[in-house]
Amino acid sequence: MKTPQSLELRRKQAFGAVRILFGLIWLINTWLQLDPAYSMHFLGTFSADWVSGQPAWIAGYGHWMAQLVQQLGAQTMAYATIALDAILAASLITGVGVPLLAWVGVIYNLWLWSTVGGFGGPYTQGATDPGTAIIYALCFLLVVWTRSWEGLSFSKAPHRPIYAPAIHTARILFGILWAFDAYWKWQPYFLTHAVTYLQQALPGEPAWIAAYISFFISVITWAGPVLFGYFAAIIESIIAFYLIIGRGLRWVIPVGIAYSIGVWTTAEGWGAPFLPWSR
Repeated sequence: MKTPQSLELRRKQAFGAVRILFGLIWLINTWLQLDPAYSMHFLGTFSADWVSGQPAWIAGYGHWMAQLVQQLGAQTMAYATIALDAILAASLITGVGVPLLAWVGVIYNLWLWSTVGGFGGPYTQGATDPGTAIIYALCFLLVVWTRSWEGLSFSKAPHRPIYAPAIHTARILFGILWAFDAYWKWQPYFLTHAVTYLQQALPGEPAWIAAYISFFISVITWAGPVLFGYFAAIIESIIAFYLIIGRGLRWVIPVGIAYSIGVWTTAEGWGAPFLPWSR
């Protein structure tokens, strides 16, 4: 018979496994950024071209931040981000320095989201999602919450599972993020041009990834690109709604995972293209 203590231990172990998996993903990101072309991309990003079409306050912030990076040295900043990514990956995998370094990860990713991520913009025709940096920020925040409770014993909180506040808060935050993403999917441009986002992922891909994406492009073209656009908008809206209200999670979470993997392996091109720089 499973006791409350054993269940709590399993939850702690599960959180630890997720933290390590997140660390491995972060390590892969760090490795991809070792490509020398990354620093050139970083320099280009902070040319403030991304603020074109943004609201005035975002444009003002973007130009100010671009000037600051130029003064510090874009290449130096690029190397600094790679070093920080390596430190964060090591911390996530080993558990050393968490939650302090996880807080650094939260702040660092919020900074990336507000600069290279353009606050999820540009808020112009063709926008489709809030950006990946804000997702990473939420993941680091979840690591902070769960890690801070790993040292607690069941006897200190016998009537309230120590994982519950983190899970519920993270669920709602991710639900809001999915709702933000779904908003972009309901825009007329996406609904009528959904397949073009897959086509844009093709250049620079290895042959097997290009063939994989091309297969889905053929299927979507056969079924109807507009139908696919509505399918994506409806699925993301459903995921957002049930995450926020906390109902139907037994089937919503697996659907969300499968859908996310589908997006990552097609529109995101398995995290590629690998040349001239990797994202």
